[in-house]
Amino acid sequence: MSEDLKLVYTGSIIEAGYLVELLEENNLTSILRDSLSESVIAGWASGSPEDSARLYVETAFAEQAKKIIDDYLKAR
Repeated sequence: MSEDLKLVYTGSIIEAGYLVELLEENNLTSILRDSLSESVIAGWASGSPEDSARLYVETAFAEQAKKIIDDYLKAR
């Protein structure tokens, strides 16, 4: 990962997919990585469905993204 990216969420791929859309609604671009799917494609499995997704944003927008994510997680 680039040093210009910051990890803002680790969890399920389903929840991460929703968070990508939520961030886009707030004009924030993100990168979603699914380590479980990536490892299966490579021929071995690593991780679990509960924590396979990792969501990254540009470091400059990390605090804003974390607030949006935290607000969502508290409200659900």
